[in-house]
Amino acid sequence: MGGSAPRRDSHLPVETTSFVDRRDELAEGRELLARARLVTLTGPGGVGKTRLAGRLAARVERAFPDGVRCVQLSGLYDPALVPLAAADALGLHDHSTQPPLDILVEQLRDRRLLLVVDNCEHLLPACAGLAAALLRGTTGVRVLATSRHRLGLTEEHLMEVRPLPVPDPDGDLTAAEANPALALFAARAAAVVPGFRLTPGNRAAVARLCERLDGLPLAIELAAVRMRVLGIEQLLARLDDRYRLLSAGGPAVPPRHQTLRAAVDWSHDLCTEREQSVWARVSVLAGSFDLETAEVVCADGERIVSCDVLEAVAGLVDKSVLDRENGPGGVRYRLLDTLRHYGLGKLRELPGEEAAARRRQRDWTQDRAAGYEKAWFGPGQREIVARLRADQDNLRAALDFSLATPDEALAGLRLAGTLWFYWHGCGAPREGRYWLDRALDASPEPTRERARALWLSGLLAGSPEDLTRGLRRAQEARALARDLGDPAEAAHADYVIGVVQLFSDDLHTALAHYETTVARGRVPGQHLSLHGLDLVELACALALLGRTDRAVAVCGDALRLCERHGEEWVRSYVLRILALAHAGRKDWRRAEPYACQALRLKLDVHDVIGIGLTLDLLAVIADGCGAAERAAVLLGGADRVWSDIDRDRWGSEALNSARRDCETRACAAVGQRTYERAYGRGGGLGLAGIVSYALDDPQDASGQREPPAPPRLTRREAEVAKLVAEGLGNQQIADRLVIARRTAEGHVERILSKLGFSNRSQIAAWVTAQR
Repeated sequence: MGGSAPRRDSHLPVETTSFVDRRDELAEGRELLARARLVTLTGPGGVGKTRLAGRLAARVERAFPDGVRCVQLSGLYDPALVPLAAADALGLHDHSTQPPLDILVEQLRDRRLLLVVDNCEHLLPACAGLAAALLRGTTGVRVLATSRHRLGLTEEHLMEVRPLPVPDPDGDLTAAEANPALALFAARAAAVVPGFRLTPGNRAAVARLCERLDGLPLAIELAAVRMRVLGIEQLLARLDDRYRLLSAGGPAVPPRHQTLRAAVDWSHDLCTEREQSVWARVSVLAGSFDLETAEVVCADGERIVSCDVLEAVAGLVDKSVLDRENGPGGVRYRLLDTLRHYGLGKLRELPGEEAAARRRQRDWTQDRAAGYEKAWFGPGQREIVARLRADQDNLRAALDFSLATPDEALAGLRLAGTLWFYWHGCGAPREGRYWLDRALDASPEPTRERARALWLSGLLAGSPEDLTRGLRRAQEARALARDLGDPAEAAHADYVIGVVQLFSDDLHTALAHYETTVARGRVPGQHLSLHGLDLVELACALALLGRTDRAVAVCGDALRLCERHGEEWVRSYVLRILALAHAGRKDWRRAEPYACQALRLKLDVHDVIGIGLTLDLLAVIADGCGAAERAAVLLGGADRVWSDIDRDRWGSEALNSARRDCETRACAAVGQRTYERAYGRGGGLGLAGIVSYALDDPQDASGQREPPAPPRLTRREAEVAKLVAEGLGNQQIADRLVIARRTAEGHVERILSKLGFSNRSQIAAWVTAQR
C-alpha cells in the first residue's frame, strides 16, 4: 500500500550573513517566551524581525524537547493553506478529512515545542486562528510570531522590534565599532570594498548615514552596497536628495516608512533598466527560485531575452536586492519580502505585465512538473523530491493563479493532476486534495485532465470515512477515461480502485482485481510507477492471504522492473512485501534483512508512511525472534510515527490486528512494567532515532541480539557534545574552542546525524547517560 511523505527541513533557516548585536532584545524575548505562550515580534518592514526571531528561537531551543520549527508565510497568500503549511513544517502528515486545525491540535497535544510563524501580516485572521487553536488545545506548544501588526489575541504578548540605536554623529565615537548599526554598515561595506573598516576619519559620516536611515537594518544594508562606487559623503548627499524628493509628496507616510522607501527607491534607480525589469518580474515568484526559472519568467522575447537575465540577476545580487543561497540543484535566489512587494508594485504599473509574468511562471511550472513526472520512475527521485520541496511556494502560486484567473482553470486542473506523484509520493495528501477539489469544481467538463484529477482524488483518500468517496471518484475516473478512449488513465484509475479495496480489508476482491490488472500488462501511456505498484499491491494481497510463495514470485518481477530503471521508491515497497511474505512463513531471519533494506530506502526518500509500515513489520519480526523488549521499543517508535499520519492506521484491520497481537505477546513475555518502559523509550526516540535503532541492532548467527555498539564520535565531536550538554549555543561553543561558528554548527549537525537525534536536548541526555 504505497504513499510517502518527505518534507522540507523546517528547522530554523540558515543565516547567510552575520547577525548584528541585539543582546537586549534577545534577553527580553527569552524572558517573554519563558512566561508567555504567544509572543509576537512587531515592527516596520526591514527592521529585522525575521532574523531576530530565528536567533531567539535558536537560543531557547534546548527548552523544547520536541524542537523548534519555522513556518515561512511570505510566499503564501491563501489563508486556507496556513494550517497545512504549519503541519508541513512540523512534519505531520494527516490523511483524514477532519478540519486541519483540529487534526493539528490533536497531533500536538502531547508535544513540547516552539513554532515560529514568520511574516503574518498579510494573513492575520488565519494566523490568529492557528495560534488560538494551539494555545487553547495544547499545553506544551509555544508560538513566536513576526508581523507588522499584532494578531489580536488576549494571550498575545507583544515585543516591538526597534531600529538599531545610532550614536550621535557629533558626539563621542571612540566606541563606534561596538555600535550595532555602524558595525552592520561596516560589515556589509567590507563585503563589497575589501579592507573597509571604521576609522576616526569616517566614523562621523557613517554615524550620520545610519542616523539618516533611522537605524533600519535593511536600509543600512542597501546603502552599504553603494560603497562599491561611492564614498560615504557621496552616499549621504545622494540619500538626502532622494529623501527630500519622497518627503515632498506629503506627510501621510510615517517617517520610518519614508526612510525605507527612500532607500529602496534609490537602489531601484541605481539599477539598469534591464535589472529593474527583472526585479519587477521575479517578484511574482514566491519563495526561492533558480536561474532557469528566472530566465523563463523574465524573458518575453522582446524587451528581455534569456541571455540577458543572468547578467541582470548578477547585478541584483551585487546590489543586495536578491539574496543568493544554496539549494537543491545548485544556486537559488530570493527576494526579501519588502523588496518583492516593491517589485510587484512596479510591475502593476505596467498594464498586463503581471498576468503575463504569472502565466509564464505557471507554464514553466507545468513543463517542469511534467519533466519530473516522466523521470519519477528512475534514479533521480531524491533530487526530484528536494527540488519540488524547494519550489513548493511557486507551485502554490501557479495553482492559485490558474484557479483564480478567468479561462485558466483547465491549466490549473492539468497542473494539479501532473503532480500526482508529489501529492501522493511526497507527503502532501491534504494539500493535494485542497487543490484538486478547487480545480474539479472549476473545470466540470469531461476531459482527460478531469479523469486524472478524479482518480488522484480517490488515491489521496486516506481515512476510513473518505474511502467511499474515493472509490466513487476512482470509478467515475475510469468510466470517463474509457469514454474518452484513454486506456492509460483508465489503468491508473484501476490501480486506485484496488488500493481502496485493500484499505477496506476486502482482500479477496482486491486480489481478484490486481490479478486482472497485472495479467493485462502495462497499457500504452501507463506510468511505470503505477504499473509497478500494481505488482506491489498484488503481492501485498497474496501475502496477507497467506499465499506467500506466489507473493515472493510477484515481488521478484517487481524488483527486476525497479532495478532495470534504478528506481527506489516502488522498490522499497517491494522489499517490505518480501519481508511481509517471509514473516508470514515465520522465516524471521530472511524477513528482517528485506525489512531493513526497505527502511533504509524509505529514509532516503523520507517516506514517512512507509517508515511507519516497516517499523510495524520489524516489531512483528523482533517478536518472532524472541526479542520482546526490542519489539516494544519498535512499537513505541512506530506509534509515534503513525501519530503524525493517522493514529488508527486508516482503520485497517489487517494493520491494526497485527500490531495488537504483537503488543499482547511482547507484553506477556517481558511483563507490563518492562514493556511500558521499552515502549516509552521507542516513542521518545523521534523519527531518525527509531530508524537508527531499527537498523543498528543486528542479529548474530545464534539468533540472539548483540548489544548495539555505541556511536563513535571524534575527539572534537565529543568535546562539542559535552559543551552542548552544558547548554552552550553554537557561538558560545565556537568561542570556547576558538573555532568558526560555521565549524561549530557542522560539528553539531554531524553529532545529531551520528546519534540519530533531532535536537540538542537529546545530545545532552546522551552525554549524561555516557557519564
